[in-house]
Amino acid sequence: MQVSDLFRFKNREIRALHLTWIAFFITFYVWFNMAPLASSMLAANDWLTRDDIRLFAIANVALTIPARIIVGIALDRWGPRRVFSVLMVSMAIPTLVFAFGDTKLQLFVSRLVLSSVGAGFVVGIHMTALWFKPRHIGFAEGFYAGWGNFGSAAAAMTIPTIALTVFGGDDGWRYAIAMSGIIMASYGVFYWFAITDGPTADTHKKSRKAGALEVSSYKDLVMLVIFTVPLVGILSILVYRVQAMGYIDPFVATICYAAIAVIVTYQVWQVLRINLPILRQGVPEDDQYPFSSVAALNTTYFANFGAELAVVSMLPLFFQETWGLSPVAAGLIAASFAFVNLVARPMGGLVSDRMGNRRFVMLAYMMGIAIGFAFMGLLNSSWPLIIAIAITICSSFFVQGAEGATFGIIPSIKRRVTGQIAGMAGAYGNVGAVFYLFIFMFVEPSTFFFIIASGAAISWLVCFFWLKEPEGGFGEEYILSSVDEAIAAEARNKQDAEADLALIFEGSSKVGLAQRGDGLTVTARFKDLEELRAVISRLGGKGKGTEPAQ
Repeated sequence: MQVSDLFRFKNREIRALHLTWIAFFITFYVWFNMAPLASSMLAANDWLTRDDIRLFAIANVALTIPARIIVGIALDRWGPRRVFSVLMVSMAIPTLVFAFGDTKLQLFVSRLVLSSVGAGFVVGIHMTALWFKPRHIGFAEGFYAGWGNFGSAAAAMTIPTIALTVFGGDDGWRYAIAMSGIIMASYGVFYWFAITDGPTADTHKKSRKAGALEVSSYKDLVMLVIFTVPLVGILSILVYRVQAMGYIDPFVATICYAAIAVIVTYQVWQVLRINLPILRQGVPEDDQYPFSSVAALNTTYFANFGAELAVVSMLPLFFQETWGLSPVAAGLIAASFAFVNLVARPMGGLVSDRMGNRRFVMLAYMMGIAIGFAFMGLLNSSWPLIIAIAITICSSFFVQGAEGATFGIIPSIKRRVTGQIAGMAGAYGNVGAVFYLFIFMFVEPSTFFFIIASGAAISWLVCFFWLKEPEGGFGEEYILSSVDEAIAAEARNKQDAEADLALIFEGSSKVGLAQRGDGLTVTARFKDLEELRAVISRLGGKGKGTEPAQ
């Protein structure tokens, strides 16, 4: 795939790519529409403090973690078109609540719920994987993610102008945020009708069970349980911070901790419930995949996307205080970290496609992150500003490229559960963000950069030992196992059976066939009793005016 192919709008896959990155762009624009307006919010509402804004910032990434897991499961069941559309429309509600909230609690709760919009990234990853071949997937995913991620930078550049110039007044920030939510909901409706789940009706492959990720061995099951715990467990950090700021008392905090423990226990139970029967039955050899690769990519996204979200939130103040810059100048310099996304992330996917070894590319990028942030940890006012900017841009280049390389691998690990794998890896990016933002509360910027460098180095080690080169990662088509074929055949048989039932129950408005427990349930809807009797008569009953055969 060439860069010039992006302008071939008549190609269905290119059109799908553009429709999807625009959806992702809008969700990221809405997700990060608060930070650029923080000063306007503080100026217009004397009951808000800077500590409240910082708390809202943590809440803004908190529920993205479980949301990405839930969305990943929904993707494998209902497909990305429906999920993306529903997500955009539903998340417009907390956006409007936040825009017009007039208490701290309303703003906090609405921002917490709105953080789920960050799960939109996972949806687009799955949609892109349905439209592009394995040998092109790296660049396609990188372009989608790079240009979609730019929504956060676009919000920083445009929404203050919209609030101050277009609307103006003390409530300008409210109308600007509300407008972004309305645009997102409108595009969600448009997206439902503008795209399909892949080029053909059977492109989207459903997993056997939608409750948890399937694994191939008992060893992988243990690893999955271990990696499941932090996905919700990390939220205890948010509870701790909320309690420390006085939003909740110790009793409520205890209830929250207990709820987190219950949810984690339920997730672990779901993992065991789904996988133990599969493992007892035995997984065919051609259907097995290494969960160690999924675990390794969880750590890479923790270390790259998690670092990006955390660094973007502190970089302007770092430049402002270290080199004595104005807030505007520091903000523009810090924005370079996000601008690199436009080129570096697609390039990460492209390099992954062209090198012929996705594992090597992943290792190279993670090493680059470790070295880059180690240099950033050495920065102080004695360094020339231009050198500091260059190091920052280079570090960002490796961060964004590593993100692209991560999702250049994911679609080739196991086609049938791509949504769940992408959901888990994506969630670990937010786990990293919450963890790093929490650590930043207690350390200086230089120490913070060294901690991020250490995280990248640890991820490099994990990838070196656990990450496997995906089979068929550069093929024309994704590899399908015997189980995939059986699931597809079952879906075709179900469609044929429903068509036969529609003929048998001719006259009914809706005929359905569903799995219920150990058997099948047939449903048919009729306008009235006479219509039902007519159908029974055709099936050999006693006819109208008599009782049906028992």
